[in-house]
Amino acid sequence: MTTSRDRQAHFVVLTCTFRKEDKWVTAECQELGTAAFGRNLDEAEKRLREAILLHLNTLEDVGERARFFKEHKIRIHTDYPESAHPTIPTKVLSKAQVVAVDRVFAFA
Repeated sequence: MTTSRDRQAHFVVLTCTFRKEDKWVTAECQELGTAAFGRNLDEAEKRLREAILLHLNTLEDVGERARFFKEHKIRIHTDYPESAHPTIPTKVLSKAQVVAVDRVFAFA
């Protein structure tokens, strides 16, 4: 089975932030403005990943990816970004997500 790292793929790095708010964890992708929530960090991250993929694949389906990426300064990498360093305040939990671009978006 080949993976997106085995094929000639392209990648984007997205910064996701997570905040604890009362009984919920809110999650947001900084570059896309996509948001979700969950009862815990794992649930919020799962829902955010689903929302990110829906957002990106819809942009691709309607032919708006190139315009949206340019407008929001989202850079496409030709090499797998081995490390990404989000610049989010330390009181906010954050992580960089690497998304593979190969006609259909998927997390790398």
